[in-house]
Amino acid sequence: MRILLTGGGTAGHIHPAIAIAEILRANDPHSEIAFVGTPDGMENRLVGDCGYPMYHVRVCGFSRSLSLRNIKALYLALTSPHAAKRILREFAPDAVIGTGGYVSWPILAAAAKCGIPTALHESNALPGLTTRRLAPHMDAIWLNFRETAAALPHCKNPPVYTGNPLRSAFSTVSRASARRALHLNEQDLLLLSFGGSLGADAINRACLTADRFLFRKVPQLRHVHACGRSHYDSCRAFAPELQNPRLSLLPFIDQMPLYMSAADIIISRAGAMTISELALCGKCAILIPSPHVADNHQLKNASVLADAGAAILLQESQLSPESLSEIILHLADSPQHRTALENTIRRFAKPDANRSVWQEIRKLVSTPSHPSPAKD
Repeated sequence: MRILLTGGGTAGHIHPAIAIAEILRANDPHSEIAFVGTPDGMENRLVGDCGYPMYHVRVCGFSRSLSLRNIKALYLALTSPHAAKRILREFAPDAVIGTGGYVSWPILAAAAKCGIPTALHESNALPGLTTRRLAPHMDAIWLNFRETAAALPHCKNPPVYTGNPLRSAFSTVSRASARRALHLNEQDLLLLSFGGSLGADAINRACLTADRFLFRKVPQLRHVHACGRSHYDSCRAFAPELQNPRLSLLPFIDQMPLYMSAADIIISRAGAMTISELALCGKCAILIPSPHVADNHQLKNASVLADAGAAILLQESQLSPESLSEIILHLADSPQHRTALENTIRRFAKPDANRSVWQEIRKLVSTPSHPSPAKD
């Protein structure tokens, strides 16, 4: 089985693609897998760390404001599928699978035009522009939220609710083994915080400033904060004022299953992949949705959990070191509330998602296809 995977721009698109690669390898060890991304995207590092080969196409996202960038984006959107055909000829995949983001456009559009079986996985409740444009041409659409189907009315085949594919470590790393690996004592209270794969200045400032107060009030507190690579230098200049060895400041967390499994309280954005990971791990979470995403879809994600008593919602407009400290202090002093949140968020987990995705991949590769594209 030869599968070409694509998805990038942020970890929320890259990690599900890597998870699908894991599913393929687990079920078909002889499968051949390659990825398609942009030359400068973070997918190069994340996919490269997993050892998969990477092909490149030139494409960029559209700006939501009037910008000369949109002229370039439109030009690349029109020309990149033609360039992607060369990748299809070279790799000759049995199917092409995308996980969203503008990176998915060229190779999926080209594959659909060439008659190669295609699938697109959408993790968010509200699908993005790329997903909406590609959906009518895909052989299969796989969804995390059932509600997403209403926003994709013209699919070639009915969408399938699979849930989000997750890296296997999220279900295999135990809390005890994770805490041993991170040298934590049983009495330590681990706070894990991050603002998405690119980082978030508002979360960085609130978390690091709150530590000045929290470390005095909660002696057992240990804090791991991932600030984003582009924010690391400014945060490192800011963080030494804390002078506290209980703070670990990281640019990015590569071993998220390990840190998430060990954590007692997690502060994060409300992207669909993060929520799926929190649910599978059963974690007490404070969700701070990004106000900068299309259609404010993270707020919808977080509200569903908060309304069910599965997480605490703190909007960025209400975020401050004081408001954040108040919530953390309450959770630190109330193990009963933490346990209630952990038990409730587990109801949102879909532990059989990886099995469902594998079943759909098998159906996809059996889809009749046209001959390989002719050379230009």
